[in-house]
Amino acid sequence: MAERQLMTGNEAMAEAAIRAGCRTYFGYPITPQNEILEYMAAHLPKAGGAFLQAESELAAINMCYGAAAAGVRTMTSSSSPGVSLKMEGISYLAGADLPCVILNVARGGPGLGNIAPAQGDYFQATKGGGHGDYRLIVLAPSTAQEAAELAALAFDLSDQYRVPALILADGMLGQMMEPVVLPP
Repeated sequence: MAERQLMTGNEAMAEAAIRAGCRTYFGYPITPQNEILEYMAAHLPKAGGAFLQAESELAAINMCYGAAAAGVRTMTSSSSPGVSLKMEGISYLAGADLPCVILNVARGGPGLGNIAPAQGDYFQATKGGGHGDYRLIVLAPSTAQEAAELAALAFDLSDQYRVPALILADGMLGQMMEPVVLPP
């Protein structure tokens, strides 16, 4: 029988990533995605993985580059202005044909904005935010259940197509709690 748990969207994405084989996570705190860092710090080492809170968003995405180049399933997460800072590294990952999963728990903007739910990062995600001619795989869940399912799928798609996959969520999805059936 499938395992069903009450969890937030942020927790569901983090747990699904671990179950999908994510073994390195590099992140930097920014609301409304801090629970992902907290969850990965507590649970990824138990699965034999490595968690590291980087000194910046730039460092986090470049650490993902190193892990992906070494063949490890890797993930980072941030929120709108943090993802903007990561764009150069995301462009490098795409240019090197390296898989990586990026969770963007978007916040309202522009600038630092606020932590209210928003979809202001849609064009950046779907049209490419960094320099160069590339597109990311973009998955946009609307429920915590979809967040878990798409987080797991993101790793497979990123591996298959050799390009980073970005999960585009928002603060409301990250914080909402609902029963989630987790992948095995």
